[in-house]
Amino acid sequence: MPRALPHDLSPGRFDAALRSFEGVVGKPWVLSGEEDLVPYADAYGLASPGDHAPSAVVAPASAEEVQAIMRLANQHRTPLWPISRGKNYGYGGAAPRMAGTVILDLGRMRRILEVDVARGYCLLEPGVSFYDLYDHLIANRIPLWASTPGNALGSVVGNALEHGLGYTTTGDRAANVCGLEVVLPTGELVRTGMGAMTGNPCWNLYKYSYGASFDQMFMQSGLGVVTKMGCWLMPEPDAALELKMEVPNEEDIGWVIEALAPLRMSGVVQSPINIGNFMRVIMASSQRDQWHRGQGAIPDAMFPEIMKKYGLGWWGVGLMLYGDPDVVRAQAAQVKRAFAQHTPQPFQETWWRRGEPRPPGPTHGVPISFPLRIANWAGPNGGHLGFSPILPPERGVILEQLKRARALFRDFGFDFYGGFTLGERHVNQVNMLAYAKDDPDMVRRARGLFEALMRDAKGRNFGEYRSHLSYMDAVAETYDFNGHALQRLNETVKDALDPNGVLAPGKQGVWPKRYRGKRT
Repeated sequence: MPRALPHDLSPGRFDAALRSFEGVVGKPWVLSGEEDLVPYADAYGLASPGDHAPSAVVAPASAEEVQAIMRLANQHRTPLWPISRGKNYGYGGAAPRMAGTVILDLGRMRRILEVDVARGYCLLEPGVSFYDLYDHLIANRIPLWASTPGNALGSVVGNALEHGLGYTTTGDRAANVCGLEVVLPTGELVRTGMGAMTGNPCWNLYKYSYGASFDQMFMQSGLGVVTKMGCWLMPEPDAALELKMEVPNEEDIGWVIEALAPLRMSGVVQSPINIGNFMRVIMASSQRDQWHRGQGAIPDAMFPEIMKKYGLGWWGVGLMLYGDPDVVRAQAAQVKRAFAQHTPQPFQETWWRRGEPRPPGPTHGVPISFPLRIANWAGPNGGHLGFSPILPPERGVILEQLKRARALFRDFGFDFYGGFTLGERHVNQVNMLAYAKDDPDMVRRARGLFEALMRDAKGRNFGEYRSHLSYMDAVAETYDFNGHALQRLNETVKDALDPNGVLAPGKQGVWPKRYRGKRT
C-alpha cells in the first residue's frame, strides 16, 4: 500500500512528527513502510485502495504514552485515528476515515486491570479481546460471563464504544459500560462518573457523576481516546435455557416480533433476541456456487430445497433465559403461551446447568469467530457490508421493511441475508451484503445497494446506527432534524475539544473545522 499524507501536511513536517513519536514509544513501534501498513487496510476492500489509506502507525503501551502522542500530534498538526484492535470487519477494519491519517494502534494496551467477582465488573484496556477476557475468567475460575459478539477477535472496549451487541443479559454492551478513562485531543487525561474523584471505589459501580455525565460523548466519536473502561459482566447463572424454533414462512416474522416484544420489554426475556433468515446459516456454511451459478440473486423457487437440506425454516428464532431453574421454567411458559396463539409448533429446548461444560457460542459467553465465513460466500476473496436501521417492533413496519429490502437486494443481484435483533423497545434490522471484493462490478453493485437501502430507510424516517467508513458522512446527513442541528452541535463540541483537528477527522461524519471541506 503506497503511503498517503494528509493534504495539508508537508513530508518534512510529517517525518518530524514520526521522529517525535519514536521518542515516546521507541522506534520499533512507529511503522511507516509499505508492508507495515498492509494490516491496517480495510480487509474487505469496499472502497478504492487509496480512499482510507493510512500514512503510518504509532503503537503506545500506556495512557501516559497516548497523552504524549496527542500533545505531539497537536504540535505537528498530525491527524490520528485510534483503533483498539482493528477487527471491526465490515465497517472498515483498522483503516482511517481520511486517507493519510496516522493510525493510533492501542493493541499493546492489553491489561485486564481488575475483575471484581462480588460486584460483577471488570476494568480493561482497549487492546483486550473477547478471547483474552474469556481466557482470564476461565483460568481464574471466575463465575462471571462476558457478552461476546459473533466476531470475538475484536476489542471488548472498541465493540462497546461502537454500540456492538452481544447475546447474554449484558448484550447491550454500551448500556453496561460504567466509568471511562479518556485522553482528550489536547492530551489531558480525564475520568468520567465517580472516577472524577480520586480513589472513589464506586467508579465502576455507578454510571453517573456530579453534574453532567459524558460517557456517551466518547462513544462513536472522535472526542477522546478511551484508555480504560469499566464493563459490567453477567454473574454465572444457575441454569440457562435456549428456546429455538424454525418458523416456516417469510411473513411469520411479523407475529414473531409482536409476540416477543412485550416479553422483552417486561424483562421476561432479559437478553437481545436474534432472529435470522435461513441464508444466515447457508452463507456461513457453504459458498454460493454450490447452489447457484447464474446471474442475479438465487431464485426464490430454490428456497424450499435449500431449507429442506439444512432442516431450516424461513426464520430461525433463538432466545435465552438465565437464572434459577424454577424461574426460567416460568419464563419459558410465558414465551410458549405467547407463541401458542400463533402456531402449534413446539420449541426445541436445550438446558445448561452450572457445572456442565459450556456450549461454544456467544449465548453462553464463549467466544467464536466462524460467522466471519460469510465473507467467502461470493468467492474466496470476499467481504461483507451491513446496513442495519433501527425500527419500532410493529408487525406492519417489520413486514414493509422486509418487503422493500428484499426487493432492493433482488434489483442489485444479491442474495438476501436478513435478520432482526429485538432490544427492550426497538428492533435492529440487519441486512448483510456479501460480495467478492476482486469483482469490480459486484463491488459497484454492493455500494449501490447500500446507498439504495439507506435512501429507502430515510424515506420512511428510519436511521442506521453505525456504518462503514465510506458512508459515515452519508449516514450522518440523514439525521436532519432542524436543519441538521445535531451535526452543528457535534461540530461545535469537536472544535472546542480538538481545535487543531488532530483526532479522528470524519469519525461518524463529524469533521473538525480544519478538514470540514473533506466531507462528502
